Amino acid sequence: MPDTQLVWLRRDLRLADNPALYHAAKAGPVVCVYVLDDESAKHHAYGGASRWRLHHSLSSLAQSLEARGSKLILRRGDAAEVLTELAQQTGAATIHANHHYEPWWLNCERKLAKSLDLQLYHGNYLIVPGSITTGTGGQYKIYTPFSRAVRAEFPPRDELPAPEILSSPDSWPASDDLTTWSLLPTKPDWSGGLRDFWQVGEEAAQERLNWWLDHVDDYDDKRNHPSVDKVSRMSPHLHWGEISPVQIWHAFKHKRSDGWRTFEGELIWRDYAQNAILQFPKYATQNYREDFDRFPWRDPATDESAARDLKAWQQGRTGYPIVDAGMRQLWQTGWMHNRVRMITASFLIKHLLIDWRAGEQWFWDTLVDADYASNATNWQWTAGTGVDSNMFSRIMAPLTQSEKFDAARYIREYVPELAKLDEPAIHDPEEFGRRPQGYPRKIIPHRAARERALAALKLMKQG
Repeated sequence: MPDTQLVWLRRDLRLADNPALYHAAKAGPVVCVYVLDDESAKHHAYGGASRWRLHHSLSSLAQSLEARGSKLILRRGDAAEVLTELAQQTGAATIHANHHYEPWWLNCERKLAKSLDLQLYHGNYLIVPGSITTGTGGQYKIYTPFSRAVRAEFPPRDELPAPEILSSPDSWPASDDLTTWSLLPTKPDWSGGLRDFWQVGEEAAQERLNWWLDHVDDYDDKRNHPSVDKVSRMSPHLHWGEISPVQIWHAFKHKRSDGWRTFEGELIWRDYAQNAILQFPKYATQNYREDFDRFPWRDPATDESAARDLKAWQQGRTGYPIVDAGMRQLWQTGWMHNRVRMITASFLIKHLLIDWRAGEQWFWDTLVDADYASNATNWQWTAGTGVDSNMFSRIMAPLTQSEKFDAARYIREYVPELAKLDEPAIHDPEEFGRRPQGYPRKIIPHRAARERALAALKLMKQG
């Protein structure tokens, strides 16, 4: 009888195209285990929305494994310690896992490899992170040449089928009951909007993929319009590994449209973000551009006005309809349209002069697709502090963006107090004298915000 094989799952909660599971199943009886490790991640332990999503993804995976006569073992604690103990309990000689690149997981993998046979596979990205190098052998820091180099390496690896048979061990180790982890909110239960908005699990990911196959060709033209449902909404499925980017790429490789090429570029951006945290593990907490360490941010911890502004932004009460719609969509659904993510992030940083890290933490807590690498990379890009980033002086005009990208229907959906306004008043009700009672005035006029931001930038450069 072959030795028991442990499969350590993290953000790879699927059966198909899962290299760790595929190779473990060929080697012997399989025990799949998920460890909820809040200790190693510290300030990046999963936030509320992620925990809701994780509960349902684990539940879905457990059902899929049970349908094949297998089980999902749940444990909680320091992952290295839990897995070492589990290996001893089961007599497992080998732990199979897919590589993860968050700094706490790299530390954990190194620790495990010292005492156990840890077999690591590449399963969550198009190209192995860190494998694409410049002509001089260094790592790419800028997205555009990185993207060209990645495309030159295509096609990515072949996708792997789900194991047809999962052999069981002679006896199963003990498992936590998922409900005891209290991942779902109860007092109060604020997750009704998430339940209405999302289908969770590997089967749901495939269903969304099939829908997207029929709509991706329109993506290049429609992706910036939040009122139009022409975005994939694949990001939570990708983040939790209910589907792999390799599966997506092979499903779309016959496409020749501008829409697919643009979407392919966003899959590559996901790889690029992993490349960034491999080079800069503290990218979510430290400016890449050190001159921004001198930037005169308004600090909500010491400035009551800044604290009020931060709260207004979080609650969608800024007086800018497109910003408020985005922030309310985020709270209600755990997700936000990508164009609106850029607008709301720019507003916090440049209109309110609040450090991007406050936004990164809020998104970390409220996004169901909160990804350490992508979240940090996107916030530093918007702030102008990143290795590859927008210039700080390029300040988005949210009112103009709202009208340009026809956000009226989107605003009516998420800011119901403005639902009766027609265009163009709905984009700027205060300017048109149509602001309903109860909807706030602009937290700061756009021109004043722009001038304040540019003055702060000048002060930083002088310092």
